[in-house]
Amino acid sequence: MMNRRHFISAAALTGMGAASAMASCATKPSTNTTYHSIPKLKLSLDRIVKETVGLRPFRASGPRIAKEELGAKTIVHNYGHGGSGWSLSWGTGNMARQLVLTTGEKKIAVIGCGTVGLATARLLQEKGCEVTIYTKDLPPNVTSSVATGTWSPASRVCDPKIAKPEFKQLWEEATRFSFRTFQFLLGINDIAMWVDEYNVFPERQLGPTDLAQGGEAFHLSGLIPERQELSSKQHPFKDKHVSWRSNMMFNIPSYLHHQMSTFVMLGGKIKVHEIKKLEDLDALPEKCIVNCMGLGAKPIFNDEELTPISGQLACLIPQPEINYKLTTKGASIIARKDGIYLGGNGLVGNWDTTPKREYTEKFVDVLQQLMKEMKS
Repeated sequence: MMNRRHFISAAALTGMGAASAMASCATKPSTNTTYHSIPKLKLSLDRIVKETVGLRPFRASGPRIAKEELGAKTIVHNYGHGGSGWSLSWGTGNMARQLVLTTGEKKIAVIGCGTVGLATARLLQEKGCEVTIYTKDLPPNVTSSVATGTWSPASRVCDPKIAKPEFKQLWEEATRFSFRTFQFLLGINDIAMWVDEYNVFPERQLGPTDLAQGGEAFHLSGLIPERQELSSKQHPFKDKHVSWRSNMMFNIPSYLHHQMSTFVMLGGKIKVHEIKKLEDLDALPEKCIVNCMGLGAKPIFNDEELTPISGQLACLIPQPEINYKLTTKGASIIARKDGIYLGGNGLVGNWDTTPKREYTEKFVDVLQQLMKEMKS
């Protein structure tokens, strides 16, 4: 397992990674003079109603999408998406589906009930498969329920210095498939929507230097709008470098509820059944099993590359006029229907899911100062 210093060193942006990551943060001057009136967030510790820690399943070489034979079973792997599981769920689910279809099996087991497992199960149903999901826990007690829920297909998806060159092509294919699929979900009970996204920094951000803090390994133009740098007359912030773009956001509780309800409505079965060892997989009646376990795959399949990146979120009481995402040095704001989430940290190799109050206090302090300095 990589320690934090080794990870940051390995993630230095050189070669392919540098070019891609630099492009991901590039901005262009705004083409209009529209003023962005941004409502202030009400911030105080007594408005925090929930604190959570999610563990992102990171693999330096990228998600594992592969098929292997295990005795009489065929295992199709689809795990290790880092901070990109929500965004890539449909795309890598489609790749897993293609591998499943080569077996000729119609009764399929999917292990895991997070966003990756649910998307994979739904895609298999589209091809006439009889799917059963086996899961240790159900939402909201899964990792996908404590994610930020933002379109970020390249966030912590790999270390570009370690991933093989062909991985970028796989990533682009998965990204495009997912993006197309999400467009059909827009407008359904607010499970996905477009929002304004702002980056606010005192200095120009030339490119991420630490993938653990949300740096993007790759960039794909032509899907969401490119960032535009705003002039000081177009925004209310004190900081000099402010950029804006439109981006997609997912309302996690309603999205997972929609996915589970649709899956069951179409004949799918969900069984609470923990998989602890390979023998538990062998005992399942299905001959083809899709592994969407995330970090749970590490001990079962001896994946030494798989490591957690923990991220803490603090949830504020909803504020109707706050409907944007904002990232600044040391903190971020993600406004969803179920609350306004504050975050901004990523700890490599940390398995502890106990929220630390000092992180929440830091998020609040940073954002309170930002709001205090905003122009009226």
